[in-house]
Amino acid sequence: MCPRFMSFAQGPSMKVVPVLRSHPRLAVLFAVVLAGLVIGRLVLGGVSVEVAVPSGQVPIRVYGLGTIEAKVSSKIGFAVAGTLVDLGADAGQSVSKGQVLARLDDAEQRAKVSAARAQYEKALAQSASARAIVAKTAVNRAQKEKVSQRRKSLVASGTVSEETFGDAHAAAVSAGADAQAANAEVALALATLADARAQLELNEVLLARHSLTAPYDGRISLRSRELGSVVAPGEGVFTLFDLHSVWVLAYVDETLAGDVALGQGAEVRLRSAPAKRFAGRVVRIDIESDRTTEERKIYVACAECPQHLGEQAEVVIDTALVDGAILVPATAVEGFDGRQGMAWVVEGGRLARRPLSFGHRTLDGRLVVTGGLPEAGRVVTRLVSGLAEGRSVRTTDAPP
Repeated sequence: MCPRFMSFAQGPSMKVVPVLRSHPRLAVLFAVVLAGLVIGRLVLGGVSVEVAVPSGQVPIRVYGLGTIEAKVSSKIGFAVAGTLVDLGADAGQSVSKGQVLARLDDAEQRAKVSAARAQYEKALAQSASARAIVAKTAVNRAQKEKVSQRRKSLVASGTVSEETFGDAHAAAVSAGADAQAANAEVALALATLADARAQLELNEVLLARHSLTAPYDGRISLRSRELGSVVAPGEGVFTLFDLHSVWVLAYVDETLAGDVALGQGAEVRLRSAPAKRFAGRVVRIDIESDRTTEERKIYVACAECPQHLGEQAEVVIDTALVDGAILVPATAVEGFDGRQGMAWVVEGGRLARRPLSFGHRTLDGRLVVTGGLPEAGRVVTRLVSGLAEGRSVRTTDAPP
């Protein structure tokens, strides 16, 4: 070996720089060795990766966006046509069952009720008169028949002539005919009375329909007509909703809605109160999804939510609580198909690619590992440059 090279290799106490300057070939050789050391460091063990550690109790939540609605909401109006002459309620007002909300001009209908009542009273008087005639004819008939029977018995003893008996019998027959006629007149009077009563009741019902009343306790969300408006039968004047039926209609992606179940707790956030959180629970899940948006309707009861129908709301539903979960960001999983994907795993200090199975997904996009992970393996949570099969790495725990 060259004595000068030996002097260079004897130790750090020697002056290296002058030697390298005086021997260019030696300087090139030194640079090559140094680069090899750096490359070997990078290839064989210089990469640092973050790996997942088991977490404590991890809540699995599903996000949905929707609006505040009411399960019981009704458009109410008049069953008859007319002109609005009185409005006793407005939007935002709470009303009670049976409370009069509006009235139509009912002067014409009141006149019809008066005419029908007069006809009814007339028919009632005729019915009473016919009943009196029936009672009178019944008494007369009974008397005539009694006389006829008495004279018939006297004819047998020869006290009364046949002619006298015949006159009495004819009178009894005539009285019976009068009674039948009176009964027929009573039947006609009763039929007339029933018709008059029906007409009166019909007109009274139509008169009552000129007043609009609340069908249940609630709050008015919309008033659609003003005084003087001419409304048609069935046309909505107010929109009323039940205060106790307010809930949040949330739309949840089908890929996340599978774990949602009735009774699960939820948190509601409103745009009008961004700093507040309202507690709720799932009370209905539609069995039919939207074929266009591929979303499912989830209804969340929220007793303390403000009753502003139509306001946008965010819903977070607690679907599960996983203990000791290993969470991996979806960005660290390749080829994920909803259940499986390829991930980098550290085994014995070296990298390997393994197919892993995943279950729940958290709101921040992390996946819960459910299978495929070796007993001593740890999953890489962030992809960095330089990852290669069999490469040794240094690991650090990923932040929670």
